[in-house]
Amino acid sequence: MSTDPWEVHAGWWRAAFTDGADPEYAEQILPIVAAHLPGAAEVLDLGAGEGHIARLAASPDGAPRRVVGIDAAAAQLDNARASAGGPAYVRADATTLPLRASCFDAAIACLVLEHIEAAEDAIAEVGRVLRAGGRFLVFINHPLTQAPGSGWIDDHILEEQYWRVGRYLVEETTVEEVDKDIKIPFVHRPLSHYVNAMARAGLTIVEMQEPAPPPGFLLEAEEYVEAATIPRLMFIRAEKAS
Repeated sequence: MSTDPWEVHAGWWRAAFTDGADPEYAEQILPIVAAHLPGAAEVLDLGAGEGHIARLAASPDGAPRRVVGIDAAAAQLDNARASAGGPAYVRADATTLPLRASCFDAAIACLVLEHIEAAEDAIAEVGRVLRAGGRFLVFINHPLTQAPGSGWIDDHILEEQYWRVGRYLVEETTVEEVDKDIKIPFVHRPLSHYVNAMARAGLTIVEMQEPAPPPGFLLEAEEYVEAATIPRLMFIRAEKAS
């Protein structure tokens, strides 16, 4: 029996994060992906999970695309194939992609790099399989506000609420209970780790966003009056040199 949390919790992931169940995906992530895919005919979804992003990428604006979803968890890919939608799926490690060089116009890594121990190797592989001028769309949990030890502080003496930043400069793996009995490992790294890995892979950052939490999330966290000022997500678009 597998102990891989992505195998064990595949059903939870599908129920909690697809088909509009999660406001950050529905209101924020999916629109950003769609806005950055026009002109890309062949797309790689790295860490595709059950295919939520891959299905969108297959035809977000009516333009059919060849989309390949890569994931290491068989249970996730079983769910992805059951949902159909056009993409092809391959079970593989993100650090050793079974793909030829320079064969994609775009690659997407949505909330996956922080779950890969050797993220720099995965980024190098993206650089290898992208064509010249290809784009890399990266979503990560914001490294500053999601550092271990970070979180809301309700100061009842000063009558203030604020976000405490934890061990930002320390690279470490923690296991977090993201839902009842659902424990997922996260690898925290400073932003510089990702930026430098992209530079080594021949990728240049051309855009970065730190969007405020979307309205649907704020409705669920209305007790935090300052929630709208704290970014949970970071989006980076990098491009391979022509």
